[in-house]
Amino acid sequence: MSPAVPPPPVPTLRRERLAWAEQRLLVGIDEVGRGPLAGPVVAAAVVFPPGMQRIRGIRDSKVLPLARREKLALLIRARAIRIGLGAASSREIDRFNIRVASALAMRRALLRLLGLSLGRGRALAPWPPDSLATYSVVIDGLPLPEIGLPHEAIIDGDALCYSVAAASIVAKTVRDRIMRLLALRYPAYCWETNVGYSTREHLDGICRAGATRHHRISFAPVAQHELWG
Repeated sequence: MSPAVPPPPVPTLRRERLAWAEQRLLVGIDEVGRGPLAGPVVAAAVVFPPGMQRIRGIRDSKVLPLARREKLALLIRARAIRIGLGAASSREIDRFNIRVASALAMRRALLRLLGLSLGRGRALAPWPPDSLATYSVVIDGLPLPEIGLPHEAIIDGDALCYSVAAASIVAKTVRDRIMRLLALRYPAYCWETNVGYSTREHLDGICRAGATRHHRISFAPVAQHELWG
């Protein structure tokens, strides 16, 4: 018999409670979409109110089925003080690289959540939404200086930190919807099911129809087709 697969870890509110005890808010940030051959990388930033009760079932978005993610995303949006979303396009991924593009998406999500200007004359409502004037930022993965604001990076943060796990769920549901909408315009690649990842159907679509402006030309399977196709 093969060994039993252990259940995925349950993210805790430990870091949030430490922040609340010091009169700070904790902002959890995560991104999705580093691996696909097409589409943007999308990040979400989520902050919950001090003393909140847990939403049951929040986990790293990768271990949740689609229907469960969608329900949890609605609950997160209802319970969070505020949510910020950011993205980096396939062109930015090709121009900079996926690591820097992921940092850009996280920075944009954080700026939107904080209500800071995104440039070009755009500004959001002032932050903070209540009397707490300081915050801590926690991201999933390794430190990313390109975010441009102080943060703590936690390996497997989406499996360990509650707010980061919530951000991963929101980001995943948003990106999946983007890819399903793009699939209506580009049916050859089956994005409605693979959301841009390197499946056989997606690769076959690239071979038949070529790459679109949403493909990441710097990623090897797409680059090889563009070079030899």
